[in-house]
Amino acid sequence: MEGRKLQLAGKSTFLVSLPKRWVTNAGLKAGDTLFVDTEADGSVSIRLRSGIRPAVRRKSFHERGEETREHLLRKFIGAYISGFGLIEIRFSPARGPFVRKVAREFCRLVIGPEVIEETQTSILIQDLSDPSELSSDKCLRRMHLTVRAMLEDAVGTLKGSSDSLAHDVGQRAQDVSRLYWMVAKQYHLAHSTPADGSAAATIHGHRLIAKLLERIGEHAQRIAESAAVLGKETSLDAKILEQLGAARASAVAILDKAFHALVTHNIEAANEAIDARVEHQRLIDALSHRVATRRGEALLALGAVVDSLGRTAVYAAEIAEEAIDLAVFTSAEAT
Repeated sequence: MEGRKLQLAGKSTFLVSLPKRWVTNAGLKAGDTLFVDTEADGSVSIRLRSGIRPAVRRKSFHERGEETREHLLRKFIGAYISGFGLIEIRFSPARGPFVRKVAREFCRLVIGPEVIEETQTSILIQDLSDPSELSSDKCLRRMHLTVRAMLEDAVGTLKGSSDSLAHDVGQRAQDVSRLYWMVAKQYHLAHSTPADGSAAATIHGHRLIAKLLERIGEHAQRIAESAAVLGKETSLDAKILEQLGAARASAVAILDKAFHALVTHNIEAANEAIDARVEHQRLIDALSHRVATRRGEALLALGAVVDSLGRTAVYAAEIAEEAIDLAVFTSAEAT
């Protein structure tokens, strides 16, 4: 792969040069028209002639009359992630209210889909999102900022913050899932349409990282839920709050360094994030010993908090490992 610099011409026009061999082999000359398409994964393809965009893929299925909300919702999400632009569901009139309720819930849960047609026995949903407007890279950046804020707020709830903050952490976990589903959808679209190997490899790495960020968000939610179990009646001494704060800061620092390594292709920073897990584990071990003196629900709730802070660092380190893989793959260094 060959890297080429982007140049600014005037105030709002960006230019990039084309390989001379490609231009010559294609029989092109100055003044000829080329056609540019934005692909599902955010990459750009250049064609010699105007191509017809691939037809929107359609998925149809029947509601059997006995499905639960969770089972039907999983079908909708599965079709969405698989890249179907149109999702049709048919059902008996008696099941109409139930199916319509789940269909609208699905549209609120994910990015893009809207109900565009509705009859007594069917609903048609269309995905109106444009992957080029919310690329996998943008999704990852939003996920990173969201989950790090969730971690800080979740540990903050252990200090006696209001219940509304713990509830807000849970709400943001759903936002993280929405972004993960968007990245997963782009992954499937990239593998169902022609794309260069670099774009396919990048979106594969982005999907793995998005899943790790989603898991970190789930652990932040778990911490907030544990705080609710502890309640205001269970007082935490200053020492354990200090240790929890230190473990949270350590986990967030590893996450930030790993994500910085990802966006900057910095292998050294990625290794620093991975190596930082050793010191983080010392914090977790010390917390585990202190928590072990508790009894009953307090022991279980604090144990869950400590476990989640430990796992957060593990997932952050795995993001750093993916950052190394992507940096090596996209490196322009000669071999």
